[in-house]
Amino acid sequence: MAKKKKLKLHGFNNLTKTLSFNIYDVAYTASKAQQQEYIEYIDEEYNAKRLTNILTDVSNIIGASILNIAHEDYEPQGASVTMLIAEEPVMSEDIDNRETPGPLPEAVVGHLDKSHITVHTYPEYHPENGISTFRADIDVSTCGRISPLKALNYLVHSFESDIVTMDYRVRGFTRNVKGGKLFIDHNINSIQNFVSRDIKNLYEMIDVNVYQENIFHTKMMLKAFEVNNYLFGIQNDDLTGKQERIISENLRREMAEIFYGRNLKKSMKF
Repeated sequence: MAKKKKLKLHGFNNLTKTLSFNIYDVAYTASKAQQQEYIEYIDEEYNAKRLTNILTDVSNIIGASILNIAHEDYEPQGASVTMLIAEEPVMSEDIDNRETPGPLPEAVVGHLDKSHITVHTYPEYHPENGISTFRADIDVSTCGRISPLKALNYLVHSFESDIVTMDYRVRGFTRNVKGGKLFIDHNINSIQNFVSRDIKNLYEMIDVNVYQENIFHTKMMLKAFEVNNYLFGIQNDDLTGKQERIISENLRREMAEIFYGRNLKKSMKF
């Protein structure tokens, strides 16, 4: 395969590439006590220390050095981590921004110049029907040649998610040596091309892309549904057939509403 011709730029690459990544976990909690236990479990499972470790791995994948970390576990629930990052010495001039899944943490694939990585968590529950949810919002913003999409594959594998929404945006412009503007410096048709096949096999995926604005959006929802995987503190053997059907419908409705981004009619069956 012929080697792609390297872009010749005038000065620094001023393009800003931002990946916004939201994951959702859904559970059924039968009582107020179980709702509280679920939130406490999530708070422990995704505390600031673990989130810091995940973002450190992301920094390693995109070849950045960490300048500063701010992290906090909130009361009564939730956590946040923010990292300021800067480029490391360039290990290779062959920056790989092709539409292929990125690596897991053992490989460093590029560098960035200066930017940030953040994560915030939001546990919450429905006041009436026992549904509890957990959301984590992650933003990876790079300024320079490498795309944060190379960290996407690792991030999807780091969370056991029922629904994932991803937004990728390239902003600003840089110039070539003749002064012409470049509003994007790599090819992309879909965020899906940066996700590995094993993940694609597990999820239903749809795209909403605005190519002329360099805006890309992908949503993912698990294909398989086993109600027992969503029960927190109880088993489906503890439920009557009617209870299991109602809980299944409420869980599937919750997931569908998050996936499609709107409230659905009560009469709809899932």
